Amino acid sequence: MLVNRSGTMVVPFMAIYCTQQLHFSVVQAGIVMGLFGLGAVAGAFIGGRITDKFGFYAVQLNALFSGGIMFIICGYLQTFQSLCIGTFILSICNESFRPANSTAIAYYSVPENRTRSYSLNRLAINLGWAFGGALGGFFASFNYHLLFWVDGITNIIAGIMLLKLLPKAKMHSRHIKTEVIKGLSPYKDGGYVYFIILTIFFAFCFFQLFSLQPLFYKTAWHINEQFIGFLMALNGLLIVFIEMSLVFYLEKKNKPVRHIQWGVFVMGIGFTLVNLLPAGKWTAILVVFFVTAGEMLSMPFMNSFMITRAQESNRGQYAALYTIAWAIAQIAAPAGGSQIIEHWGFTTLWFVIGVTCLVVAICCRWLRPKAHIVQAEILRQAG
Repeated sequence: MLVNRSGTMVVPFMAIYCTQQLHFSVVQAGIVMGLFGLGAVAGAFIGGRITDKFGFYAVQLNALFSGGIMFIICGYLQTFQSLCIGTFILSICNESFRPANSTAIAYYSVPENRTRSYSLNRLAINLGWAFGGALGGFFASFNYHLLFWVDGITNIIAGIMLLKLLPKAKMHSRHIKTEVIKGLSPYKDGGYVYFIILTIFFAFCFFQLFSLQPLFYKTAWHINEQFIGFLMALNGLLIVFIEMSLVFYLEKKNKPVRHIQWGVFVMGIGFTLVNLLPAGKWTAILVVFFVTAGEMLSMPFMNSFMITRAQESNRGQYAALYTIAWAIAQIAAPAGGSQIIEHWGFTTLWFVIGVTCLVVAICCRWLRPKAHIVQAEILRQAG
């Protein structure tokens, strides 16, 4: 994950690449970014299904190799239509990795350290993100095509490492057997569907950090690519140095939904600060601090909430639906955000994000009994 995410450069700079390098309109850039999400919906659904059928190992391997090849190909697509098609195919390949990876983490961990296991995985992702974001800003100032090559090559290297270093897993129960709500589809789990709806709105807000906020800094505040890359790196570094210790402390309190609530609320404050404080680099840094704090409070516990509702036989489908929620938001965030910008401007967008986060934080309170009921049932039937 560290090697793979160290090459994450294309997505955070795609909106700037489309408008500054290819001279697309803001709406066209939003459509291209939205197609990342549309492809992710398809990729997550397919990835979840084949993970439950063939296992997480093969799915991760194929996703890394095919995604790497598609990153390189997309760097040579110059027209709006061709880039839309290439982006969609790339996202299908790339995002099929996520449900398989979530299933793998559940397989290699135990219930007592599962939240920290997801946090450790996020640490690797964000350490790579910090490196890739900073390096991406440097490359973008010289040649945007380097971003596609580095992103693709790191995908392929990560695939080779997975093939050579990690033994192929056998799909059998390694820990406690969780035959709760036997045969239940995630689409029929009402409490989980409610959680997924809230996740979509939360992710819609979060994705602005990587889709349209870099464009805002470039066009409205005239911040250069190197500093935007630094902001991306700062987000990752804060998570690397703080999140594991924070999760270890909060996990003892056994109040996962409350942590999610506070995380969403703090993130909303962060985005709203863009409108309330003077334009400049220090405000941009403060926004990253608030948004990252919200991310650290919420996302590890959202992951563990997701996996506790699944059983071993359908973890891939539960993880896929969670990934689809993020993918839907990945469509809506740039597409919807760009429409708000086009008609009402950036200021309105940041206020809409702040209000949305507040509403989601309030609605999270009704997750609490549903989460506890399922967790209690898992422990009861596991003996």
